[in-house]
Amino acid sequence: MTKLYLSFPWLEIIFVVFCAITLVQLFYYGWFFRRLAYYTPAEKEHSQQHPVSVIICARDEAARLVTHLPGALVQTYPSTHEVIVVNHNSQDDTRFLLDEFKKTFKGLHIVNLEHEALGIPGKKYPLSMGIKEAKYEIVLLTDADCVPASEFWMQKMQDGYREGIEVVLGYSPYKKGPGFLNKIIRWDTFHTALQYLSYALAGIPYMGVGRNLSYKRDVFFRNKGFSSINNLPGGDDDLFISKVATKNNTAIVIDPETFTMSEPKKTFGEWHRQKTRHYSTARYYKPIHKFLLGLYSLSHVLFYPLLVASLFYDWQLALGAYLLRLIVQGIIFKKSMQRLGEDDLFAWWWLLDIWMFFYYIIFSTSLWKKPRNGWK
Repeated sequence: MTKLYLSFPWLEIIFVVFCAITLVQLFYYGWFFRRLAYYTPAEKEHSQQHPVSVIICARDEAARLVTHLPGALVQTYPSTHEVIVVNHNSQDDTRFLLDEFKKTFKGLHIVNLEHEALGIPGKKYPLSMGIKEAKYEIVLLTDADCVPASEFWMQKMQDGYREGIEVVLGYSPYKKGPGFLNKIIRWDTFHTALQYLSYALAGIPYMGVGRNLSYKRDVFFRNKGFSSINNLPGGDDDLFISKVATKNNTAIVIDPETFTMSEPKKTFGEWHRQKTRHYSTARYYKPIHKFLLGLYSLSHVLFYPLLVASLFYDWQLALGAYLLRLIVQGIIFKKSMQRLGEDDLFAWWWLLDIWMFFYYIIFSTSLWKKPRNGWK
């Protein structure tokens, strides 16, 4: 048995698997991610000016609303619009603050919800109420802790709509700050966007981010809202978009003036809880999405251990494969970061890419761990 073990070409097999994993990675960068890296929206003769309802759900968010809500209220938008804030059973001063805002901003529509919806955890209930209260066909969603990057957010997000388009995906980065945790959080946000925006451009959209997302009310009601996922704490953005978005009805908008900015978590523990809640819905994705996302994650986890092992087989060939992937990655990341305004992360991308090996291991338990019922 010992002789068989010693004579078996383990290193050769490991090297072959390493080459296969490298090819899988190159496939994702060459087939999917290059679409965002080289994406150029079609020129438009004029901007769209659809009537639009902005919807923000808030629960005990008085401290954030006082600084962030004005960004949505003072948008430069020549067409008819409204800003709906759904106050979901807040116990702080949210109601009084909104009443004060209402005195100045007549386009503010306040929806006060006094009770919880039994059996509907998360923010799907207040969001559903906001959509039902909306006056206009196009709704534009963001969160209470987000602020538009410019006064043209509302206007330029409408540029994604053209004939046949019912869903528009935007980007919502976290604000830049000192420290490596800030870079990790922003890298994760960029890496997630690289995937969901590229998949949408490839014709297989699977999610959006509720901090910057737009769709038509008809899509919501035609698909019976969140009824199929009401029992889940999350899913109001990723699972709902996975259900309603198609190759032909989905577009993306990545103009820097359409970004909505958020404050990142300050501790690793807070961020870990946030990401655990987000990943808890991944098990409910469509089979094709689970396969593609799972294969990419697995190839990422296996790449570096197999690279180290392959160096003992033929270090020159192993390094050659690594350098090929490194060059392709560098080109795609550089251009994609420029598109999404994350240029400063490029100097760190090689280290952050190694970090992804530990990232996938740390958050792998989220795929089967039961999430909390709250959305706060």
